[in-house]
Amino acid sequence: MKIISGEKSRVLNIVVPMVALIFLTASDGSSAGEPSSSAIWSELLQRSPFPFRMPLPPPSATPIDGTYTKFETKETPPVPCRRCPDYAPEGGLWKLNFNKGVFRIFHTVTGWKDIGSYRVSGNQLTLANDPVCHELFGVYQWKLGEGKLFLIAVEDKCAIGLRAMNLIKLPWLSCQPPSIEAAVTGHWPKPAGCDE
Repeated sequence: MKIISGEKSRVLNIVVPMVALIFLTASDGSSAGEPSSSAIWSELLQRSPFPFRMPLPPPSATPIDGTYTKFETKETPPVPCRRCPDYAPEGGLWKLNFNKGVFRIFHTVTGWKDIGSYRVSGNQLTLANDPVCHELFGVYQWKLGEGKLFLIAVEDKCAIGLRAMNLIKLPWLSCQPPSIEAAVTGHWPKPAGCDE
């Protein structure tokens, strides 16, 4: 057995605890201080948009009210960036909520979120007061059927067209059960992300 000299022993007494501390505090990307996607979504549902360009509509129910989800498949993971473009259709779970004139959208993988107001007139949906593009309106046609919300862009230049690209790329799956029986029994194909 080899005995370590006094100076080497002092160095090891400093280095070993420091290395252990580094390993113990190293993050795997899911820091304990960061809120969960459920917490971010809950906080977003409590917020109200600012009337940048159009007065907020009266808080009355619309035919599209509810929460919807979609799952974007993407072969590559999102590129880490500090100034990613808003509404970039990244892979993973997206949530969209329409509630009495307020829309909210959230990407669970990156934590990106946004809020704005909307109006429904017949089959036309108008998005406004979005802080990403507060000067612009987005106009869509909508169709709700078989538990899916389909959006078709009429005109929307928000985020260099990325909002329209994101919203129309896939149908949005409704988190609303198709019947009272399905709601009570839970016997229906609930889309991913509806439990949160």
